[in-house]
Amino acid sequence: MIPDPKVGSACKRFNLFLRWMVRKDELDFGLWDFISPADLVIPVDTHIAQIARMLGLSSRKNPDWKMSVEITARLREFDPSDPVKYDFSLCHIGIRGLEF
Repeated sequence: MIPDPKVGSACKRFNLFLRWMVRKDELDFGLWDFISPADLVIPVDTHIAQIARMLGLSSRKNPDWKMSVEITARLREFDPSDPVKYDFSLCHIGIRGLEF
């Protein structure tokens, strides 16, 4: 019932919950100040995985924990203090049906 990254889970719901609780902006609550946004890992599902591959953020095939960490590391190159802030934008590439 609880996801385990050791067996391949990307822990999407857990990472999404952490994003909501840690980041403070128009989308996220930011109630927890004892965790830094720099320490968050991007929530990955099949759609984010596909977009990340198209953008060259990941070369992995499966949306697992390793892919989440890889994408986060690449996004950290753009903003080391808050790499997960790009999650909403990446998600909306797919929602809006944008093509590359």
